[in-house]
Amino acid sequence: MEERFVRFGIIFCFAALATLIDGGIGMGYGVSLTTLLLSIGIGTAVASASVHIAEVVTALISGISHFLLGNFDQKIFTFLAIPGVVGGSLGAYSAVHLQDVTLTRPIIACILLALGVLIIIKFVRKKELLDAEYDRPRVRHLMPLGFVAAFIDAIGGGGWGPITTPTLVLRNANPQHVIGSVNLAEFFIAFSIALTFFLTLPKLDLTIVLPMIIAGIVSAPIGALITKKLPVRTIGIIVGTIIILISLRTILLSF
Repeated sequence: MEERFVRFGIIFCFAALATLIDGGIGMGYGVSLTTLLLSIGIGTAVASASVHIAEVVTALISGISHFLLGNFDQKIFTFLAIPGVVGGSLGAYSAVHLQDVTLTRPIIACILLALGVLIIIKFVRKKELLDAEYDRPRVRHLMPLGFVAAFIDAIGGGGWGPITTPTLVLRNANPQHVIGSVNLAEFFIAFSIALTFFLTLPKLDLTIVLPMIIAGIVSAPIGALITKKLPVRTIGIIVGTIIILISLRTILLSF
C-alpha cells in the first residue's frame, strides 16, 4: 500500500512538471513520462498507452487554454491533426506487435539534436521577431509531418511535440501559434492512439494513468499562460535547448 502511494506521488509530481513544460513550449510530455515509466519497470507498449490515455485529458485542457489565449492557427491545427490521427493509430498498432524500439530512439534523437541546434542559431541571430516576418506552413509540409510525428509518438511513447514544434519553428512559423496548435491537435492524436491501445492491448493499469490526469488538470492552463507571456525569441531558445538536452540524454542512454 505504501509503495503504491509513493509511486502515485512520484508519477503525479513528474506529470505536473511535464505538463507545465509541454504546455509552455509545446513538447516534452510524452518523452518525459514514458522515460519515467520505463525506469520503474513498466513495458514499452503499456507505458506509451498509459501516457496517451492521460494525454487525452491534458492535451484537451492545454489546447483549449491555448485557443482561448490566442496561441492558435487553424491551418496548422487542421493539417497536422487529420493525418496525425491516421499515423497515431498505425503507430499504436505497430507498438503492440513491435515492443523493442531501441534502434529507432537514438536515430530520432540524432535528428532532433540537429534541429535543436538549428533553432537556437536561428533565434540567437534574429534580433527582431515581428508577426509580419512569419510564414504559414504549406499543407504539403504539414500533412506528412503530422503523420510521421504521430506514428513515432505512438511507437516511442513521445515525439509529437519534439518533432512538429521545432520543424515548424524552423520553417519560420510563429512559435506561439505553433505551440498552441500542436497542443490542441495533440488531443486528437492522443485519443486515436489511446483508443487503438485500448482495443489491442490485453491489459492496462489505470492506476498509472490517474495521477497523470490529475496533474494535467492542474498544470495545463498554467503552461498555456507561460506561452502567452514569454517573448517568442525566448520561447525559441528554450525549445532548442530542451530538444538538445532530451536528445543527448536519449543518445547517451542508448550506449
